[in-house]
Amino acid sequence: MATDRAGPSAITIQPLETSRIAAVLDLGNHVYDTTVKPYTGWSLTAIAAHLDSGSPVCLTALAGERLAGFVLGSMSFEQRGDWGHMEWIAVDPIHQGQGVAGRLVEACCEKLAEAGASSVVTDVAAENTASAKLMGRHGFTEGKAVSFYVREVEHPQG
Repeated sequence: MATDRAGPSAITIQPLETSRIAAVLDLGNHVYDTTVKPYTGWSLTAIAAHLDSGSPVCLTALAGERLAGFVLGSMSFEQRGDWGHMEWIAVDPIHQGQGVAGRLVEACCEKLAEAGASSVVTDVAAENTASAKLMGRHGFTEGKAVSFYVREVEHPQG
């Protein structure tokens, strides 16, 4: 993780390079609560799936050579080939509040539009009010609400 703050102009947005995959994985593990659904899907495989998808949009925010944040998107959402999906976004806590997430959102949406997206979708956990506000500031509107239901099952002993 970065140890010093960089002003917004010192942050550059660049495509995700393979040499930064470990740092992206580490930052995601640091900022996502991977014990809570739906974030249990955060893994090296999630990163690789985006990189291997058609028209991947995987960007990093760099403070010098240090990872300040990332966004992972792709040109597919469910059965809609014309919708871009911005699935994962994270900013190192030391760089939060500096506009890094907004720059990543805008860059991702721009790249998805260039790839042919007619809309960009993302999902935000109900309790994540900071991300909901971020999306609202960048032109996203709340779509149809879907509740995520979970039922733990008991397994017979023996």
